[in-house]
Amino acid sequence: MNAPLLQVENLTMRFGGLIAINDLSLTARQNEITGIIGPNGAGKTTFFNCVTGFYKPTEGRLTLTPPDGGTWPLQAMQGFRIAKKARVARTFQNIRLFPGMTVLENLLVAQHNRLMAASAFSIAGLFGLKSYRKAEAEAVEKSRQWLARIGLEKSADLPAGSLPYGAQRRLEIARAMCTDPVLLCLDEPAAGLNPKESLELNDLLLDIRQTSKIGLLLIEHDMSVVMKISDHVVVLDYGARIAAGTPEQVRHDPNVIRAYLGADEDEPLPAVVAKDLGEQ
Repeated sequence: MNAPLLQVENLTMRFGGLIAINDLSLTARQNEITGIIGPNGAGKTTFFNCVTGFYKPTEGRLTLTPPDGGTWPLQAMQGFRIAKKARVARTFQNIRLFPGMTVLENLLVAQHNRLMAASAFSIAGLFGLKSYRKAEAEAVEKSRQWLARIGLEKSADLPAGSLPYGAQRRLEIARAMCTDPVLLCLDEPAAGLNPKESLELNDLLLDIRQTSKIGLLLIEHDMSVVMKISDHVVVLDYGARIAAGTPEQVRHDPNVIRAYLGADEDEPLPAVVAKDLGEQ
């Protein structure tokens, strides 16, 4: 079994009298894809916002333990430090590329912190010193490698906003990977994709897990994505964990059936729900 990467303990997030996350505990492991599913309003995006520092949890702990050492208490860190120091990256439900910049430039932007440090905050860059030229060349090479992996190397000089929707989704994931994360949080990456694009997304995420050896947290409503590629699935409902296990265990869990359908747990799994939950 892979080592724990993110340990969530008794996480609670309140907004006034509303409890969005209720005493949630879970573990995401290195080199695994952990799917987070649940009906609309279950608290999935709120959970991501706590992990990535957009929200400060009301209670609980989020502990990141990277494979290269150290421990990061995410609940106590500012959002930009979670990204920079703890190396947690994320994508959003809505695409947030820079549409007027080229495809290549979008990936270079993700490496801004490294380039700024190499330029001694513009001085080395201004004078074209060797250290900066080397860092810049490495950033361009990394960007081109990711463009090749997502099949967009021939589109490097096109505006990002001109790409087909599915290609923009893949570019957004590649941009996040250019930050060298140890944990990648993907918020509905398959939203709006057609079946062919969903398969391409599956292949990309499996390739990232296999070659980059990082942990992935995946929020997704498309069960054809979650159930096919996740190593572990956690199901939320009203902010609480109601089930966790392998995709096969989760799709037959009576609590999951009830949450998605409102059916009694003694009732058989209807065909439409079986299809929605990825039943073959």
